Amino acid sequence: MSKLLENKNEKWSVTLLSVLAAIGLTSLKIIIGLITGSLGILAEAAHSGLDLVASLMTLFAVRIADRPPDHTHHYGHGKVENLSALLETLLLFIVCGWIVYESIDRLLYHEVHLEVNFWSFAVMGVSIAVDISRSRALYRVAHKFHSQAIEADALHFRTDIWSSGVVILGLICVWLSGKAKNLSFLNHADSIAAIGVAIIVFYISGRLVVRTIQALLDVAPSGLRRKIITQVEKLPGVINCHDVRLRFSGSKLFVDIHVLVDGNQTLKDAHDLTEVIEESIRDIIPLADIIVHPEPKPETNC
Repeated sequence: MSKLLENKNEKWSVTLLSVLAAIGLTSLKIIIGLITGSLGILAEAAHSGLDLVASLMTLFAVRIADRPPDHTHHYGHGKVENLSALLETLLLFIVCGWIVYESIDRLLYHEVHLEVNFWSFAVMGVSIAVDISRSRALYRVAHKFHSQAIEADALHFRTDIWSSGVVILGLICVWLSGKAKNLSFLNHADSIAAIGVAIIVFYISGRLVVRTIQALLDVAPSGLRRKIITQVEKLPGVINCHDVRLRFSGSKLFVDIHVLVDGNQTLKDAHDLTEVIEESIRDIIPLADIIVHPEPKPETNC
């Protein structure tokens, strides 16, 4: 029980810190973006604002998903994490569309003067430093607990790292265009950089959407079924392993298998064997919820 509580606290604390980081970055980028007029920085502010919404969703999703099973949710509440991850990525798509629209509008119709100064680069540098720290912490916890919701939150911060680099490149180009007349064509680099942000975010988010939908549709993890069968059939007393079914509910994997065993053994021996099988599977998937159905080997007529 203490180990379970420790795991819950670790997930809760890392997502809470992400909320605080998103609040700070969003506020800072909005202020600097409005002062300089940089669409790239404002696009990053919108991205960080979405990170804040996503982090809040993750915070509550993790809280709900850790609730134990009840009379209406026999497999627990883990699917809330998958649903949260899906909603977060859909929000990213909406922001990508807005960024592309605003960028094209500035490129073709409404040119905006940008003020590129020290603070333009400083806010992006701070953003990259915070994003690296947060994304590493979130990915570590996401992989440890197989949490798609926390992984989606980590994705928001990870894409911020790449997109911030693109924005810095755009700001450098705009600054150079003001220093030399023959480089005036670089004045549009900020809007182009904003489109680059949208493309990066859209591509990464699309991959996570596919995985999230697969989890919601109970698509079995690739290759894991064969790995479990091989592991179980190596055990003494197991004749074969079949009818293996796998499904994720949030971070927890449910495993349901049938094994063919000697039908003449005692009930206690059969039960002890199922426990050995469960421990063997947990060597592959430590936090799995496992049900083993022993079946007697059919007697052959001589």
